[in-house]
Amino acid sequence: MRYLVLIYDEETANPSPEPPDPELWAKTMGEYNGYSKMLRDRGAYEAGEALQPVTTATTIRVRDGQAMTTDGPFAETKEALGGFYLIEARDLDEALELGAACPGAKYGSIEVRPIQELPSA
Repeated sequence: MRYLVLIYDEETANPSPEPPDPELWAKTMGEYNGYSKMLRDRGAYEAGEALQPVTTATTIRVRDGQAMTTDGPFAETKEALGGFYLIEARDLDEALELGAACPGAKYGSIEVRPIQELPSA
């Protein structure tokens, strides 16, 4: 079964205007590279990407046939979606185990959500 591991953190919701500390950035990226490797080694990795901060987001709503855009996210929150992994797991227990191993769990929160498999047309 496929699951999405959603990574939420405060830095993505409220990015600092200062560039990240190079040592801290290297350490964090090393942790994520190790996590990605572990997922690949277990055959669980399908995809994964980091997202830019919410300040780069645009929200779209269509009302009465008209598309309206708004800069930023739909709602202000303490944490925002910063990235994701698409994984394959035997069941929810294994997906939760893999999600708990994500480095982002130490800094923010991880949401594990099953993929809704739709029949092909």
